[in-house]
Amino acid sequence: MIGGVVSGEGEGTGVVDELGGRVAGLMGRAWGDLAELVAIPSVADPRQQPPERCREAAEWVAAAFAGVGLRDVRLVETPDGSFAVLGHRPPPPGAPTVLLYCHYDVQPPLDDEAWVSPPFELTERDGRWYGRGAADCKGNVVMHLTALRALGDELPVGLKLVVEGSEEQGTGGLEAYLTQHPEELHADALLICDTGNAAVGVPTATVSLRGMANVVVTVRTLESDLHSGMFGGPAPDALAALIRILDSLRDVHGGTHVEGLPADGRWEGMGYDEQQFRSDAGVLDGVRLTGSGTVADRLWARPAVTVLGIDCAPVVGSASAVPCEARARVSLRVPPGMDPDVAQQALTAHLVKAAPWGARVEVEPESKGSPFRAATDGKAYAALDRAAREAYGRPLSFLGQGGSIPLCSALAAQYPGSEIILMGVEEPRSLIHAPNESVDPGEIEHMALVEALFLRHYAAAGR
Repeated sequence: MIGGVVSGEGEGTGVVDELGGRVAGLMGRAWGDLAELVAIPSVADPRQQPPERCREAAEWVAAAFAGVGLRDVRLVETPDGSFAVLGHRPPPPGAPTVLLYCHYDVQPPLDDEAWVSPPFELTERDGRWYGRGAADCKGNVVMHLTALRALGDELPVGLKLVVEGSEEQGTGGLEAYLTQHPEELHADALLICDTGNAAVGVPTATVSLRGMANVVVTVRTLESDLHSGMFGGPAPDALAALIRILDSLRDVHGGTHVEGLPADGRWEGMGYDEQQFRSDAGVLDGVRLTGSGTVADRLWARPAVTVLGIDCAPVVGSASAVPCEARARVSLRVPPGMDPDVAQQALTAHLVKAAPWGARVEVEPESKGSPFRAATDGKAYAALDRAAREAYGRPLSFLGQGGSIPLCSALAAQYPGSEIILMGVEEPRSLIHAPNESVDPGEIEHMALVEALFLRHYAAAGR
């Protein structure tokens, strides 16, 4: 073991140890890079952070990648107003080209008081590095930089770089840019580094992503709110009607039930232990998981509904009144093989049909994204498996992800001959999108080595 990296089969122990030593020697710089990036509150929502902070992050990223040998590194404005960082390095003769993807924008910190340390200050605690974006996705920015620094001038493939600036907002800027400039992101293999391992120390590629079909449902029952003492009882309560409608989206076990959509899919890849899931998700003692089938079935192979928010009177400040109107934002995650347009239509019809007491229901379509399933039988996946065995001492695992990365479906449609790999430094303990997000620095080190080894092996495999 050199610098905490396991040398394994394939490349040769000496070569792997030498490259692993280079990566280990760069971890101090990785901390500094991540600390600088985390300190920039690059939330791509002008209502929460000035747009200048995102531009500051983009400029930092551009300078860093120019410093590791990429050419023509520049900021391009995408149709949603965000800036993506692009760059490239031509391939040696006969070598393939690899696209490196990540994003520099982050989720808002949510509740500052829930953070043990300041969200925009990288802090080491119990062997992990804490800060908003430390894992999702600035940790992956640093992983790319560390891998490229370790390789230095020995880069055996061509590279294209795209670092997105509005992924967390889901406004589709990069997807729209892709349709306008399809040649800029084309490569033989696309490393989409916005996911991570099943657990620390378990090298994993995400091969399945659920899409989404979100709606906003509005329920109206009265011309205006009414005094509950004078009218409560026979006066139809819009919030109660909404609650009934939303409850109809669950079966007796709490599983998703939308009329017209199958909910019996099976996941064939790596499973997810129920006790591990309870621990990862922070499920309270005595609270049962919802739905039926395996945890992996429910996460990665079936539609899943979530009520994201409700507009109604708050508890503090509410009046003694029967509400005339209530709204909810409803998210439906869509597994591979299910059309998001069909799913959104089915959800809309279900919500309207479920209305009690003749309540008036309006359903407004919101965001929508296609699911994704990767083909894993090509040269890139073979090279990644070899790299994983050398860096971690164990083969590559496959899992699904309940989340959505709409760009993957857009890339698959645009470049049907390219291999798409989802990987990165995130894992369940990272608590991405939640307070106290963190990254295990060992994952940055190991995954940077995996990436560096992958680029070597993929070059040797040829186009």
